[in-house]
Amino acid sequence: MDYERFLTVVGAAGGLDRDGAERATTATLATLAERISPEKSGDLLAALPPELGSALRTESPAERFDVDEFLRRVAGREQGDPVTAERDAGAVFEALSQALPEPEYAGLVRHLTRDFAYLQPGRPEIVPEVEFVAKVAGLAGLDTDAGRRAVDAVLETLAERVAAGEVNDLVGRLPAALHEPLRRGRSHNPGPGRRMSPEEFVIRVAERDGVPLEQALTHTRAVCVVLRESVREEFFDASMRLPADHAVLWQSP
Repeated sequence: MDYERFLTVVGAAGGLDRDGAERATTATLATLAERISPEKSGDLLAALPPELGSALRTESPAERFDVDEFLRRVAGREQGDPVTAERDAGAVFEALSQALPEPEYAGLVRHLTRDFAYLQPGRPEIVPEVEFVAKVAGLAGLDTDAGRRAVDAVLETLAERVAAGEVNDLVGRLPAALHEPLRRGRSHNPGPGRRMSPEEFVIRVAERDGVPLEQALTHTRAVCVVLRESVREEFFDASMRLPADHAVLWQSP
């Protein structure tokens, strides 16, 4: 694939004109070069159009950062926001998947953590943040602002409760605007998840949401029902590793 074709694929995948596709490509590849090893960058340089070399070339060791930091860096380079960076980075990964031989692309993916599945081509459809919050608000009888507070409180508590790897899987299936509460919860997570009863779970949600316990249970159930509908397999995997008494948290409100 030559350079112009690469930009055409980026533009088609991201709905960008040529200048936008070039900015997205440069920002995403420069950030990718920071995330992977110089050796892997060299492999990509050998397989991609030479015009991409200036963005990919690096002698610095790989930095370990997650997909949210990746999007922040892309956004900074584009002087944009993480939502736009999400679209643009996904478009560049689409072009990479087409430009690289399959084993080479698979090798690149192995250098990234599971939460980068969020940007990979062929990923399941991701429910937009506005739709996610609206569904929660409708189930719980809340306005949009209160619905968003409930979503943040429950996702943060869930990310504290389940295993860190399962949090990364959820990050890979939710829009960038909902990643921050998951990151906060993960920061309190010892790895296998912080042990807490369903009652303790609801107490933490109530504290974070600023509502009474009865409302916190309703909000928890609304968020968990929408989460289950939105990510299905990842929610099933996380919930199956919790004690059976936690099922009370995802009953319909």
